[in-house]
Amino acid sequence: MVDHKEVEFEGFDCIQLNNDHLALWVTRNIGLRILGLSYQGGENMLVVLPNALIPLEGAPDYSLRGGHRLWYAPEIPKVTYITDDKAVETKVKGNQIEQIQPIDQPTGVKKSWRIELDNEGAEVKVSHRLTNHGSSDIELAPWAITMLRPGGMGCIPMKTNLEDEFGLQPNRQIVLWPYTEVKSPCLKITDKGLFVRAKMDQGALKVGSPNPLGWIAYSNNRVLFIKMAAFKAEKEYLDRGASSQIYCSPEVIELETLGPLVKLKPGESVEHLETWQVYSNGSWPSEIAELYFPD
Repeated sequence: MVDHKEVEFEGFDCIQLNNDHLALWVTRNIGLRILGLSYQGGENMLVVLPNALIPLEGAPDYSLRGGHRLWYAPEIPKVTYITDDKAVETKVKGNQIEQIQPIDQPTGVKKSWRIELDNEGAEVKVSHRLTNHGSSDIELAPWAITMLRPGGMGCIPMKTNLEDEFGLQPNRQIVLWPYTEVKSPCLKITDKGLFVRAKMDQGALKVGSPNPLGWIAYSNNRVLFIKMAAFKAEKEYLDRGASSQIYCSPEVIELETLGPLVKLKPGESVEHLETWQVYSNGSWPSEIAELYFPD
């Protein structure tokens, strides 16, 4: 069963949810942020970066903080980096935490989410919601970002089945950001996926791909973290279709999922569901361990 309690974690007032396998720390001081995720009493799998700032001309710097957060795409500084340093409305019920952030100004977008820790297993569901409280339509895509401790290996799988009966049509797509060095020793491209080794000593890289398989993973310290988000092939995705993305720098590796592009009328909402699963060494799903992490 899931227990919850109020605790101080990384200098913030947090709600701690825990069962026999996982513990989560969700702050109420700022938001929205999941600052901690621990498997079977181990170290925090998420990275906390209290001094990491993104400067924004003519506005307060954006505090990354670390952990898991909700943004909306496309990435435009004056929209994406709106500060979220105010307290959030928090409700706890059983194995769930619901939080609502103050409305972003001037976009009129309100961010909220529902976090649910499974009563028995090492699984978390995070339902992200964006609501248009403005006076006009707005186009956006939900963007869920998990900041993890460096040192391990991230993976975005790519499908290998054929697009046509002759095997002549392209079936995979790789998306690269301008600051990504293709020859980086931390980036590996194989027939089955994109791999990022989170051991950079300088610079940064970011890669992505349309991901009909719907999962993205990170292996570190013999623990596998998987997050899943449905891929809707009939919908339009931003970032050249990259529904799954990995960003890496010396301080952090980010596993990111995008929802499809939507146009929200005033009062309308969109939800983006992620399911997280954590596995110890020896219990990884065989189709992932054998095919994507053979080393």
